[in-house]
Amino acid sequence: MPGANNASACLGFVLVGFSHRPQLELALFGVIAVLYLMTLLGNTTIILVSRLEPKLHTPMYFFLSHLSLLDLCFTSSITPQLLVNLGGSDKSISYGGCVVQLYVSLALGSTECVLLAVMSYDRYVAICRPLHYTLVMHPRLCHSLASMAWLSGVATTLVQSTLTLQLPFCGHCQVDHFFCEVPVLIKLACGDTAFNQAELFVASVLFLVLPLSLILVSYGHIARAVLRITSAAGRQKAFGTCSSHLLVVVIFYGTIIFMYLQPAKSRSKDQGKFVSLFYTVVTPMLNPLIYTLRNKGVKMALQKVLWRILGLSFT
Repeated sequence: MPGANNASACLGFVLVGFSHRPQLELALFGVIAVLYLMTLLGNTTIILVSRLEPKLHTPMYFFLSHLSLLDLCFTSSITPQLLVNLGGSDKSISYGGCVVQLYVSLALGSTECVLLAVMSYDRYVAICRPLHYTLVMHPRLCHSLASMAWLSGVATTLVQSTLTLQLPFCGHCQVDHFFCEVPVLIKLACGDTAFNQAELFVASVLFLVLPLSLILVSYGHIARAVLRITSAAGRQKAFGTCSSHLLVVVIFYGTIIFMYLQPAKSRSKDQGKFVSLFYTVVTPMLNPLIYTLRNKGVKMALQKVLWRILGLSFT
């Protein structure tokens, strides 16, 4: 069993988090609790609206509902334990809890990296090949692309998390972070971590650099296609269909690349914690807001669904 020797040395871990700043912990507890509730409400709303409104049964909203499901699960794998630790004096997490958190959060985070690249391809086809859009983005391809994203996330966590848990921790059970994450656990290990560092770098290239490169190429083609549109209204409509996704990409990749590709020595401990806090708690809350506030289709569909529910409640 992976990490069996470590389990005997460490029956659990202490998530140091922000314990050296008690006043900050209290403030963070309130803010994170509100953000988590907003995340649950916002992402659940997008999933339900995408399912209930027939006009949103398109590839774009199919992938958006997957993104919302990912955000729900990703933040839920970290935030409840974070709130428990922030709200009390006990900062511990069981060894099994740490293992589950490590496997699940890494799988979901990696899946989101691939899914955002898939969504950029969908926007590329919609803008650059509009006449062939329904032919290219048929349901079978959409389901295959979504499955590929989920399976790639599962594959990388099975490799990375297992290799990380094989490292000897020599009784070092204090994790200077607020959740169990691969870079932090590698740093905690007392043995040779050169192979794990190399594997983490390769995985970061595959799941961060490569998808981001594909996104940039897609948006390069999109930008050229938009500039060829003669009417201002046409350009605005084309830009509107992509701006929400592009904003999500910038926020998500900007923070996660800082954590995984920047050398650990070049950032302070608190810097890494706040950056991780952003992509684990803030970004999942922002995604539904970005897509709702900047997307007329979602806003109109939400109004229709709400009126339908209210109408039924009065009958």
